[in-house]
Amino acid sequence: MSVAVVALATASALALTACGGGDGKSAASKKDSVPKSSVNNIKATDRDQLKQGGTLNWPIGEIAENFNYNQIDGTLADGIDVERAVMPIIMMADATGTVTPNPDYLTSAEASDSSGKQVVTYKINPKAKWSDGTALSWKDFEASWKALNGKDAKYKISSSTGYELISSVAKGANDQEAVVTFSSPFGDWKSLFTPLYPAQVIGTPDGFNTGYLGKFPVTAGAFKFQGIDKTTKTLTVVRDDSWWGNKAILDKIIYRALDADATAGAFANGEVDFFSVGPDPAGYKQAQQVKGADLRKAAGPNYRHVTFNGARGPLKDVKVRQAIMSALNRQAIAESDLQGLDWDAKPLNNHFFVTNQKGYKDNSAGIGTFDQAKAKSLLDEAGWKQGGEFRTKGGKTLELDFVIPANVSTSANEGKLMQPMLKAVGIKMNIKSVPLQEFFDKYVNTGSFDLTAFSWLGTPFPVSSTKSIYAKPVGDNIQQNYTGVGSDELDAAMNKAAADTDPAQAIDDANASDLLIWQQANLLPLYQRPDIYAVKKNLVNIGAYGFQDLRYENIGFLK
Repeated sequence: MSVAVVALATASALALTACGGGDGKSAASKKDSVPKSSVNNIKATDRDQLKQGGTLNWPIGEIAENFNYNQIDGTLADGIDVERAVMPIIMMADATGTVTPNPDYLTSAEASDSSGKQVVTYKINPKAKWSDGTALSWKDFEASWKALNGKDAKYKISSSTGYELISSVAKGANDQEAVVTFSSPFGDWKSLFTPLYPAQVIGTPDGFNTGYLGKFPVTAGAFKFQGIDKTTKTLTVVRDDSWWGNKAILDKIIYRALDADATAGAFANGEVDFFSVGPDPAGYKQAQQVKGADLRKAAGPNYRHVTFNGARGPLKDVKVRQAIMSALNRQAIAESDLQGLDWDAKPLNNHFFVTNQKGYKDNSAGIGTFDQAKAKSLLDEAGWKQGGEFRTKGGKTLELDFVIPANVSTSANEGKLMQPMLKAVGIKMNIKSVPLQEFFDKYVNTGSFDLTAFSWLGTPFPVSSTKSIYAKPVGDNIQQNYTGVGSDELDAAMNKAAADTDPAQAIDDANASDLLIWQQANLLPLYQRPDIYAVKKNLVNIGAYGFQDLRYENIGFLK
């Protein structure tokens, strides 16, 4: 999995990365624009205006257990927030979502056609070295490919998208040139190999699965790993003086694990220097009262959703899933979640694109439209009859568990709203609150839920960033398809979209894939998630970054 695939975030309202623009560019339209900002707001400032040194206190929902972002248990956005400081991000997106090679790691990366096959040649910056002194080389690309191509089940991967299309990774003119040959075209090749991990650690299944468990044995970034303090629930990275690029402005970054509902208070008290407000009206209001604080907004590529576990119980039936989608009033949920945020609250009707992205189109065909009569009819057709307060079938009550993380107000609010909506059509929904630090590992990843809600975080890549969410599960290999639902037809459609090298065709095929996802009714988008950050005024080059990748070495405080 790469940065272009899904990441789980446990800040504010929980999130995962997905979505993208077909040509790597975000473009707002008059019809679907989101107010306040369509690009980003990080208060971009030249390095010479910054004070050298200082400590940044960065809030996260939890300290990830596994820092291999490509491993099934390592795809937390809280983890990637740390990994981007210490590991190679070989491709970077700007504010428009345009992706180019990161010169700190690559002098070039070019795709060409050789004997009818797509070939990408990566030329590695000769100055780039791992913290153990080993130079970055083609072997790191080869090790990543072998781990992520899906051929060896011992590697517990999050996604094989793109890697399964690679036929070989070979040494080029020297060790600092990797030649990657694809068996079939892959339009989003720039999404691969980032973060890059060292072959000497991830070259074996055990190293891949456990090498970055609770630690960073080898790094290669502007910062290096110092340690984790379990008592204070902090993780610290410090400036790496062996870094060959622009030296980091900050001395250190301290990541502090905080309950989502406590983060706004921590910001107000000066315990952290910024936080992601997300869809949190209470946090937004509290941040407005903090002296010396900015509220930085952007139309981010992120969205809130409800995931249906179609692998068990009543939700195995597509009609039951479609009935629930008709029973939920997404407009009411959006308005309630976003009340007081000065944000356009409306349902999102696409699984690949958000409203301000080129390619956005409503493919729902009425499936996500609030219609209680339709919901009741679908449940009748599925054999769930209304006899009393709740529907029954074969002597069993139509009862579902909505699993949410504790101390996340957005999730709690959604539960309170959804419960009576489902009751109105005869479905009993139990709200099951679980410890935040166990939410993904023990519940979502294991399928121990019927319904759940969090957010997907978008990237500049359309289908390849999202394919692992909807790809048909094969045995125990679900990648990130927590719904357990998929089809060969959808896989073929997504494969076609991912193979497109023509941006316009990629958009068309992504929307064709989206139509199939709506029909299988396994994940319901709610609304585009606000990209809102509360930030100390003197803290710059950070904030609502939208599609842009942050350069951690440039983050700092004004003189």
